[in-house]
Amino acid sequence: MITRREAALRLDITLEMAQRHGIPTRLSEAEVAAIDADPPAWLLQSRANRTGKKPTWVQLSCWVCGYSEAVRPKKWWPAFTYLSCDIHSPDELPHKASGLVRREFDGIGSRFVGVVDELPSS
Repeated sequence: MITRREAALRLDITLEMAQRHGIPTRLSEAEVAAIDADPPAWLLQSRANRTGKKPTWVQLSCWVCGYSEAVRPKKWWPAFTYLSCDIHSPDELPHKASGLVRREFDGIGSRFVGVVDELPSS
C-alpha cells in the first residue's frame, strides 16, 4: 500500500488535487497504475493544462549526506548551486569559485538550505 502523497507524486499532481478528487489515503500499486493508465477526466484536463514551465514536484537532495525528499517547488526558488540539510556547516560544501558571491536561502523543503553561487550584481 502507498500513501496519497506517494500517489500524487507518481501521478504528478498536487496533494490537494488528489484529496479533492477522492484519491484515498492508502491505495495499492495496481490502483495507482490503473489511474495513470486510464486517467479520469479531471486528470486528463490537469495534464492538458500544464505549460511545463514549473514542475509539480521536485526531488531535493543534500549535497553532503544524500538525504532526499520530494516537495512542491516554490515560485521564489532560484536555481540552487547546492542544497544541504540545515544541520550541516557551510564549510562542508565546496568553496565558491573566485569572483562569485554566495547566497543562502533557508526553509527549502522540510530541512534544506539552498545555496546559490553567482556573479556579483553591478
